[in-house]
Amino acid sequence: MPADVITMYSQVDIVDAHTGRRQTLTVCYPEDAEPSAGFISALSPVGCSLLGQKAGSFARWPTPSGEEGVAEIVAIVAPPVAAGGQHP
Repeated sequence: MPADVITMYSQVDIVDAHTGRRQTLTVCYPEDAEPSAGFISALSPVGCSLLGQKAGSFARWPTPSGEEGVAEIVAIVAPPVAAGGQHP
């Protein structure tokens, strides 16, 4: 898998399209998820929407209120483990 594609344990910077809030998230397995620390499960709506994306694209996911969450993927800060990155 290329290093510029988000996979498991990729660390990414995103900007919420609605609020402008910038966050750094790491996509992880459910047992490692700790949302308050920025570790989001790949099985969550946000995590699932990030997998397979590249910097410059937009992730979209359903929110509990029925609205659509949207965030721009600004950068892949740390490459995924498959591309030589380190598992946290």
